[in-house]
Amino acid sequence: MSGYAEWTPAEAGEWIAIPREWDDKYSHGVLGVVTGSEDYPGAAVLGVDAALHTGVGMVRYLGPDRPTALVLGRRPEAVAIDGRVQAWLLGSGMPEEIDDTLTAARLSTALSSGHPLVLDAGSIHSADDAKGPVVITPHYSELARALRADVAEVAAEPENWAQRAADSLGLTVVLKGHTTLVCGVGGSFAIPSPTTWLATAGTGDSLAGILGALVATHAKAIAEDVGALTHLAATAVLLHGRAAAAAGGGGPFTVLDLNAALPAVIAALPN
Repeated sequence: MSGYAEWTPAEAGEWIAIPREWDDKYSHGVLGVVTGSEDYPGAAVLGVDAALHTGVGMVRYLGPDRPTALVLGRRPEAVAIDGRVQAWLLGSGMPEEIDDTLTAARLSTALSSGHPLVLDAGSIHSADDAKGPVVITPHYSELARALRADVAEVAAEPENWAQRAADSLGLTVVLKGHTTLVCGVGGSFAIPSPTTWLATAGTGDSLAGILGALVATHAKAIAEDVGALTHLAATAVLLHGRAAAAAGGGGPFTVLDLNAALPAVIAALPN
C-alpha cells in the first residue's frame, strides 16, 4: 500500500512495558474503562479481560450493574470504583446516545480528563469533546459516519479515508479490516491479519482492551510525544492478530481464547 509502512514484531517489542523491580500497580499504569451496556455486557468483559492479559497495573471498570457483575465474575482483580487512572477506554458495546445519567457523567469526566483516550464503537463520535490525545478504532461504517461519507467509498479506498480521517480530525485512526490501517502523527502502517477467523463478534472489543492497556502503560511517553500513540496502536493490532492465530491454530477460536494467548505472544516478541 503506497505510503503505508510495515510494522514488525521487533518494533512492537519496543512498546511492551515490562514492569521494573520498583514498579507497583499504580506506576505500571492504571486503565479506566467505561464500556458495555445492559444490552451488550459482554463487550465490557472481553475488553477488560484483554487489557489484563496484555499487562497493566490495574483496570478500573465503571459501568452499569449487569456488565459490572459479569466483569468481576470473570476478572475479580478488576476494580469497580472510581480513582486515579493514566488512560481511558470508552465506548465498546455502547450506543452513541446514552440515556443513563451516571454513565453519561462518567464518559464526560473521562473525555475532559486530559488523559489519553481509546474511543471505540459508541464513543467514536465524541472525539471532538476530548481534551487529551485520542485514538479511534472504527470499522468502515463507523468511519464513514464520523466523516459523513458513504461507506462504499470508504470500503473502496480505505487507505485514503484512514489517512484523511487522521489528518482532518487530528488524531490516531485504527481502521479495522483484514488489513488494518493505522494512521497518526507517528506514521501510517498497514498490518495484515494472519487469519480470516478474526471476522467474528467480540474481536473488536478485545483489540480495544489490548490498546487500552498499552496506552495506560505508556501514558508518560504519549505526553512527551503524541506520535507514540500511533506506534502503540500498530503494536496492539499486531498482538491481536498473532494472538488470534495462536488461539485458533489456523482455525476458529473464541475471543476469550484470543485473550488467553496474549501473554505468550507478548513473551515471544524480540526485546
